[in-house]
Order: sequence, then structure tokens, then C-alpha cells
Amino acid sequence: MNDKILEALHLAKTGKWDDAHQIAQSREGDPDFDRLHAFLHRMEGDEWNAGYWYRRCSTDVPKVSLEEELEGLIQHYKS
Repeated sequence: MNDKILEALHLAKTGKWDDAHQIAQSREGDPDFDRLHAFLHRMEGDEWNAGYWYRRCSTDVPKVSLEEELEGLIQHYKS
């Protein structure tokens, strides 16, 4: 599971947002994939939709930059 999330984060980092989004949607309802989904919508600039997904995974919207959030997610899912 972590491999798919890491793959999606790499895709997002390299500008392949749609491909990353497809991975997030593939396991909707799984808190880890919902967290990925939240980040992707924040990255997209869709604050309302991002907020919805952060709430679904019981996470507050981060108060850090997108880059910091991305790096934090990568480190979290690497371990």
C-alpha cells in the first residue's frame, strides 16, 4: 500500500497530478489514500475539496507549505 502512495506522491512532485489523483481515487475510503487525496486537492488549489478530504481522514489542514507537506508525507510513507 505504501508503494502506491509513494508512487502517487512522486507523480505529484513531477507534475503528473492526474495520474496521482487516479491512485488516490482507487482506494477511496482508506484513510491513507484519503489523506493523499486531500493533499492533491490542496496542491490543485481547490481548498473546499481539500478540506473535505482532510476531514474524511480526520486531519487538520496543514499550516505548512505544499513542499513541506509533500516531504513530510514521503518520509511518513517511506517508514
